[in-house]
Amino acid sequence: MDGRVARRDVTRQKLFEATMALIAEQGFSDTTVDQIAERAGVAKGTVYYNFASKSVLFEELLRYGVGLLTADFQAAVDGREPKAAVEALVRAELAFIQRYRSFAQLLLSEMWRTNRDWQQTLRLLREEAVAVIAATLRAGVDSGDFAPDLDVRLSASALFGVCLVVALDWLVFTPEQPIAQVEAAVLAIVRSRAAVNAPADWHTRRL
Repeated sequence: MDGRVARRDVTRQKLFEATMALIAEQGFSDTTVDQIAERAGVAKGTVYYNFASKSVLFEELLRYGVGLLTADFQAAVDGREPKAAVEALVRAELAFIQRYRSFAQLLLSEMWRTNRDWQQTLRLLREEAVAVIAATLRAGVDSGDFAPDLDVRLSASALFGVCLVVALDWLVFTPEQPIAQVEAAVLAIVRSRAAVNAPADWHTRRL
């Protein structure tokens, strides 16, 4: 990676974090490019150099944020067997949301809106993230680790959504709770559905 690309990535990370924080605080409509530049510690011209408009900025930063999450998912499953990979996926999503809480709040709210210019982009980006989960679940079904009648696509979406909602609930209402406890609660839900033959003590066992 050359110096120019590295500087661009650093700038985009600053803009991503500044934009997400501002929109979480005051909404998209009330967030201005001037505010984004000030919060990010860059010149206003730098914002427009990277993005043609506020809407383009927001769409690209959605792309950037979901891209970070998808990359975390890919790293989590790399080299792991299906059961361990699912645990790693849950851990990765919770950790991502803990780090980027404002983005997670925004992502959840934008999924419900259909009148945004970037709705189709968001749909496609979400599909990329969910596809990593679906591939892991499919591998588990094929290996016999998970129930053969598991609806892989729906279950992948459900796991993605459960982690998102549970994590935000955790960070808003019980932020003092260790992430390991939150992870265990989510995995308990997963085990109850994914196990081929759930034993009486399934809730104390690993996937």
